[in-house]
Parts: sequence; structure tokens; C-alpha cells
Amino acid sequence: MTKRIMDEVETKAREWLVERGVTLEDIAELVYFLQVKYHPDLQLDVCLDNVDKVLRKREVQNAIITGIQLDILAEKNLLDEPLQGIIDRDEGLYGVDEIIALSIVNVYGSIGFTNYGYIDKQKPGILEKLNDKESGSCHTFLDDIVGAIAAAASSRLAHSAANTE
Repeated sequence: MTKRIMDEVETKAREWLVERGVTLEDIAELVYFLQVKYHPDLQLDVCLDNVDKVLRKREVQNAIITGIQLDILAEKNLLDEPLQGIIDRDEGLYGVDEIIALSIVNVYGSIGFTNYGYIDKQKPGILEKLNDKESGSCHTFLDDIVGAIAAAASSRLAHSAANTE
């Protein structure tokens, strides 16, 4: 097997996820949460492999680096009002954070949309931590992006199991 070389965007996207407190294992656990009911023998390493494959997609990498940078700018109070306040509060009617996340979900088809909606409401695992407003960090975009990566990886897993990918 040849060693795959990551380009600058993919490398940065993966690094920034970890720097913001999200491991690939955290996302794989979300995939497991979404899929174990349908695949009772599911192993975490299969979930992790699907997360890795999703992270190889340029659309996903672009969403990650864009969302993380917006969160960082908001943490540093570098956005003008009213955007600064909207992102700080993670206002429900803002929706741009979900739109960026949906660009990830869209890569693997419609099943990803239902997975994303479900996990976004449930907020299991790392999503609960990212959604904690008391942490002092801004994760307005990141929590939706992480949920979307998990939903896309779940969709990829479902397609693979059905031999439709």
C-alpha cells in the first residue's frame, strides 16, 4: 500500500480540529452512536476509517478551516457587530453555521441530512462539550461541523454496507 500524502489544507483542517479539542476518535464515537442500531457488530475502527475518508474530501476540509477560523475570530472579538454578538450567542435563527455543516453532509447524500438533524438535537459525546457555553470557547461553527462529519461518515458507512458507494 502506498503512503498517502496530505496536502496543506487537509493537514491544517485535521490539526485545527485537534487544537480545538476534537479528536478523530471523538467523531468516530458519534458515528458509532448513529450506526450501531443498524450494524450491531459495528467496531469503532470501522467508524474511524469512515471519518478519515470523509476528512479527505476537499469540501469537508474547506468547511472545517472556514468554520474554525470564524469561531477563533469571534473568541478574539475581531468581528464587527452585530455578527460578533450573533456568533457569541450562537443564535438559533442565524443558521449560517448549519449551512456550512450541510455542505459536508451533502457530500454523501440524503441519509446524511437525517443523521445530522438527529445528532444535532441529541448532542451526544463531544457535541455536548462543544456546545457548553460556559467553557469560554466559541464553537458556534465547530459543533455543527463535527456533527456533520459524523453524519457524513455514518452515511458513507451505510452506503458501504449496502454496497452502493
